[in-house]
Amino acid sequence: MRHGARRVTVEDVALGANIGKGTVYLHWETREKLFAAVFDRAVARAISELLVAMRTQPSTCLPHQFAHDYFLAVMHRPLLRGLLLSDPELLGRLARQHDPAWDERHHLVSERYFRLLAEYGVLRAELGADEVAYAFQATFEGFVRAEDELAGGENAAPRAAAQPAVATLERRADLLARTVELAFENSRPVTADELRSLAADVVDLFTDLVDRRGFTDLVDLVDHAELGAPAVS
Repeated sequence: MRHGARRVTVEDVALGANIGKGTVYLHWETREKLFAAVFDRAVARAISELLVAMRTQPSTCLPHQFAHDYFLAVMHRPLLRGLLLSDPELLGRLARQHDPAWDERHHLVSERYFRLLAEYGVLRAELGADEVAYAFQATFEGFVRAEDELAGGENAAPRAAAQPAVATLERRADLLARTVELAFENSRPVTADELRSLAADVVDLFTDLVDRRGFTDLVDLVDHAELGAPAVS
């Protein structure tokens, strides 16, 4: 975060970790593989938080609450925010490196998520699941990009300084949740049984994504060490 991926060397990493450079290379053959592992850990931690939340509080699977929790997970992890925005200054070459299989799988999980919501009657009847999926992503990314403007960085738009900001990050997450709820969700309350069933189906979707990415061991480690939660099954 201090130097950006372009300027950080393996020597910098070894010095920061108080180990020899050779020890780093025992685990990661190249600097790029080391950086990719760091970003994978950030993604795994965010997924772990969402999985734990959905297991313990089924309402997290609803679009507005999911948007709220996912937004905070991204904002509390600048590396993850950089990945989402493909920030070239932070990521360097990693910003241009995409795994087509991962991108395709991520898209498929998103598509299935919104179709599940439609099947359970969560979405507004006049909107198709594909339309909501597109609009939800556009809304979410818009809020994330607005945070960069509020941060007042080099690339911040001049209009950011001229507009009053919602005071706290939590309040902005609430605003995102309310926007999603009003725009995309049916006003009919979801019953407790429906919510538990929907949450279980959504957990299965994300667990499958974790398995196919090869994150299972990493997510299990994060669950046990940081969240005190059961391992992903």
